[in-house]
Amino acid sequence: MKPRTVLSMEQALSLSYGTQRFVQLGWRVIRIESAPAEGQATPGDPNRYVGNLVAEPDRRSYFIAPNVGKEAIALDLKSEEGRRTLRRIVRELPVDLFCCNTLPKRYEPLGIDYETLSAENPALIWAGISALGPEEPDAPGYDPALQGMLGYMSLTGQPDGPPTLCGVPFVDLKAGDEVFAQTMLALAEQAEGAGGKRIDVSMAQGAVSWLQTTLPLLDLGASGAAVRRSGNEHREFVPVNVYPTADGHIYLAVGNDVQWRRLTALPDFACLASDARSTNAGRKDERRAIHAEIAEITGRRTTDDLFAELKKAGLPATPVNEIDQVASLPFIEPKLGRTELPDGTQVRLPPPAVGTHAAPYTLSPRYGADTVRVLREVGMGEEEIEGLQARRIIYSAELESD
Repeated sequence: MKPRTVLSMEQALSLSYGTQRFVQLGWRVIRIESAPAEGQATPGDPNRYVGNLVAEPDRRSYFIAPNVGKEAIALDLKSEEGRRTLRRIVRELPVDLFCCNTLPKRYEPLGIDYETLSAENPALIWAGISALGPEEPDAPGYDPALQGMLGYMSLTGQPDGPPTLCGVPFVDLKAGDEVFAQTMLALAEQAEGAGGKRIDVSMAQGAVSWLQTTLPLLDLGASGAAVRRSGNEHREFVPVNVYPTADGHIYLAVGNDVQWRRLTALPDFACLASDARSTNAGRKDERRAIHAEIAEITGRRTTDDLFAELKKAGLPATPVNEIDQVASLPFIEPKLGRTELPDGTQVRLPPPAVGTHAAPYTLSPRYGADTVRVLREVGMGEEEIEGLQARRIIYSAELESD
């Protein structure tokens, strides 16, 4: 597939992650941020100012990974001049895909709605992420709140503990993945003769689409416990859990009766066997006792020793790794991305979902770093660009330094 040009009015994580997937394909991604108001100390994407200082004040640690390999322009879309400039960019580059993740009620006032931009470029694919879809134009999309709203917190954590957030902002990430997937569908449709397309991604709908193992149970005779928190256990299969070891934790999943027989054939685990426990139904009846007995056995063994034995027996088991251990896994480490800080520090990045990263990416752009270059590219002269900067329609780090 030939590289495309993406113009994205993005902030925070959901869309920044989604367009990062296009960067991984070698596409050009230009992020739009708002031009600074007078006296504004932290303009643009708030995520620029979150985390450890890694370069300049507008490039802190939380901003880096989702934005490597991108360009950045600053544009005041509250002004007619700014909206006219946007339309010119969409038309003249030209832009293949326009994305945004602001409130739907702002689409038309900012001139970023599909109808306005597709009038400039009929082949344009347009994608917007919002909390609940355009039918709820005022709803803000915050991952933790949506995890609570959509039932995920009621499914996460210990049964006798409080509702708990997932350890990663998966509602954000799922929405970004849907922008990627739906864009690919739109391009396939274009290859068959279709024109432009509007794509609306609801963070809520995307997240609820993942409730495959719980939501249908409501109408299939399941008890309330089947759709509530179960800690590290599986709701149906026993034993599936995280167990302590002498130096850490191990995850063990026995998903059928054959695997149970393999487990109880091991000398340390033979004491678990009984006729009543030979089937999963019987093991469910003795769930609490089985978990306690296994924990007593595993607690006497080191993680590495236990893992080696369980693996040799053909049982699904794994050490519970910390993130630094994950980055060093032999099937992950060669596929990690890389970028470099101004001082030469090498920064590891997550791998692409499929395949291997190409050459190292340029560091995430400074605020307004590419404004002048992009405007020159669409035919603007120096005097016009300087006038836009003087009227605060754009912001260019280059002109500011001059």
